[in-house]
Amino acid sequence: MAAQSFDVIVIGAGPGGYVAAIRASQLGLKVAIVEREHLGGICLNWGCIPTKALLRSAEVFHLMHRAKDFGLKADGIGFDLPAVVARSRGVAKQLSGGIGHLMKKNKVTVFMGAATLPKKGTVSVKTDKGTEDLTAKSIIVATGARARELPGLEADGDLVWSYKHALVATRMPKKLLVIGSGAIGIEFASFFNTLGADTTVVEVMDRILPVEDAEISAFAKKAFIKQGMKILEKAAVKKLDRHPGKGVTAHIEQDGKITTQDFDTVISAVGIVGNVENLGLEALGVKIDRTHVVTDEFCRTGVEGLYAIGDIAGAPWLAHKASHEGVMVAELIAGGHPHPIKPNSIAGCTYCQPQVASVGLTEAKAKEAGYQIKVGRFPFIGNGKAIALGEPEGMIKTLFDARTGELLGAHMIGAEVTELIQGYVVGRALETTEEDLMNTVFPHPTLSEMMHEAVLDAYGRALHI
Repeated sequence: MAAQSFDVIVIGAGPGGYVAAIRASQLGLKVAIVEREHLGGICLNWGCIPTKALLRSAEVFHLMHRAKDFGLKADGIGFDLPAVVARSRGVAKQLSGGIGHLMKKNKVTVFMGAATLPKKGTVSVKTDKGTEDLTAKSIIVATGARARELPGLEADGDLVWSYKHALVATRMPKKLLVIGSGAIGIEFASFFNTLGADTTVVEVMDRILPVEDAEISAFAKKAFIKQGMKILEKAAVKKLDRHPGKGVTAHIEQDGKITTQDFDTVISAVGIVGNVENLGLEALGVKIDRTHVVTDEFCRTGVEGLYAIGDIAGAPWLAHKASHEGVMVAELIAGGHPHPIKPNSIAGCTYCQPQVASVGLTEAKAKEAGYQIKVGRFPFIGNGKAIALGEPEGMIKTLFDARTGELLGAHMIGAEVTELIQGYVVGRALETTEEDLMNTVFPHPTLSEMMHEAVLDAYGRALHI
């Protein structure tokens, strides 16, 4: 059978791949997409979306316990874990189905199967019905990443869970150990802790949420400890003794001493590795560095017509970065002149309780880069809307270049900060200065007013503290 020919073939239908396919099709190109498992990829089926559904259930549960604070009565508060999980899966299913509809609407040909690149410009797809060869001048690799597994700490789905097992938990952990305090680890720790699990988090770095500003990490740690979590920093899980049907004994090293603790469940969240194997990338001459494809700022691999986007192309490992890269590459292939993406202007959001969000440089990184900085802070306790919501704990921190007034970074912790951060993201995209932000009128009463006050504070002009 003759090979089917396309202008663009996308391998992987996650938030990078499916968006690249849509944009390429909008630009008049003939597009195919290959996916071996689920349309929507990890993010939609096993990541960003279903975890937010779980965390929303935990948030409502937490608020029900606080009913009295709001002059309300709620008796016999409880939860039904299978129903919480079923809601989360339903949300993922609804959105995954939506991607199928978008592919049809945009005339993208979908091939369900595993792809390899036998030679330049060719993609071979192994489907249920056999093998199909496709050719295209431009190929976009968007195969994503998977959980990193450390020797001896591998997930077994029973005592030791990966994020996938945690998303479809069949039992409620009583005593939970979470290894790793990045976004994934902290979100699951927050979810199970809120539902009543006795939760311990072990982080190898000197603080939890290590990519965040140190002040935000410290604030988060205090909040988590107040909620009953135990946090071990500069610590490592050296070994797990598994006792089937009973639990796990964890050997934890901290300050040069090893202690043992018993848990009934362990969640391993120690980072990710790119899905670079079995594609034939190396044979084509693609450079791979620590499981990630090496690309230039336009996601070009150095092999003509071959691009890599999203998690496989390295940090930051965020769905919105992948989607944006997908659009950029589609426009490049169609002959456009898109702007390269600036990783420093991509916001990171963590949906724990309290939420954490940030964009740009941390205070330490700004100083390291040699900037003279002005720092502004504003606490939630000084904001009318936060108090009315019953959410007085949190803060917003802004960093400016003292010389030019450029907004270098913004860091937040507290209610709904994952929505608020976008104001500063837009500000950075428009190359805003402190003066622009000071002259902007923020509506009252809103949480966003704190963003204004944090800017004013950097210049000694805060009004409400």
